[in-house]
Amino acid sequence: MFSQQPGSIGIFDSGYGGLTILHGIRQLLPQYDYIYLGDNARAPYGSRSFEVVYQFTRQAVLKLFERGCHLVILGCNTASAKALRSIQERILPEIAPERRVLGIIRPTVEALGNITKTRHVGVLATEGTIKSESYSLEVAKFYPDIKVSGVACPLWAAIVEANEADSPGADYFVKRRIDQLMLKDSLIDTIILGCTHYPLLMNSIVRNVPDGVRIVPQGQYVADSLKDYLQRHTEIDSMCTKRGKCQYLTTESEERFRESARIFLHEDVDVTHVNLEG
Repeated sequence: MFSQQPGSIGIFDSGYGGLTILHGIRQLLPQYDYIYLGDNARAPYGSRSFEVVYQFTRQAVLKLFERGCHLVILGCNTASAKALRSIQERILPEIAPERRVLGIIRPTVEALGNITKTRHVGVLATEGTIKSESYSLEVAKFYPDIKVSGVACPLWAAIVEANEADSPGADYFVKRRIDQLMLKDSLIDTIILGCTHYPLLMNSIVRNVPDGVRIVPQGQYVADSLKDYLQRHTEIDSMCTKRGKCQYLTTESEERFRESARIFLHEDVDVTHVNLEG
C-alpha cells in the first residue's frame, strides 16, 4: 500500500506551531530529511472534538505515509492529546504495522523529573489539551509525586499567528493566564508550554513569571527524545533518509503559509499545497 523505500521523517501540526518542533529537531539532527505538513486551512484544532481531531490527524498521517514517511511526529499537543493513542491502536496495526507515529507530550513529561524541585508543575495549553488532561495523566504515570495544574490560554496561538507576540496586548493576556495559574498553585516552580505556538511568546512569558520558575518549551526535549528513539530503534532509523533536506506541505494557500512560516522560522521556505480530504 505504501512505499517500502526509505523516506523522510514526517512532522505534522494543525497550524504553524509545529515549526518550533521541527526547528528544535533540525538543530539537533540536521542530517535527516523532513516533510512538514501543516493542516493550516482547518486550524486551530484546540477547541475541536476528539473525533474530529482524530479524523483530521488520521488524514494527515496517511498523507505523510503516502509521501514515503516511515516515522511521523505529531508536532501538535492537541493531536498528541486527542488522536495519538487511537492512531497507534487503530490505524497502525491494520494498515502500516512497520511504521511509527510518535507524540510530543511524553518526551516533555519525561524531562520533568530532573527539572522541578517542588514537584509542583503548571501547564499552559489550548482548551483541548487542558480538557483532555493528557499532561496530568502522563505525569501520573512517570512521576506520581508531581502535582499538575493547568490553565487554558485560548487567545495565545491566535496572537502569535497575527504576528503580535511582542505587542502590549499580548503581554496583557500572557500575564493574565500566568497569574491565574500561579493563583491555582503558588508552589509551581516549572511551567510547561503545552502548545507549540507559545515559545514565540517567550519574551512576555519570562517577564511575567515569578522569579525562580523554569519554563519548559518542547522543541529541545522532543529533539533529545527523538535522537534517543532513533538510536534505540535502528530498524526505523534505517528507513529514514539522510540528505539534510526539508519539504513543506500545507492545506492553506502557499503564499499565506510562506508569510506565517517566516514568523516562526525567520527564513523563506518553498511550500506545496495539498488536499487531505478525499
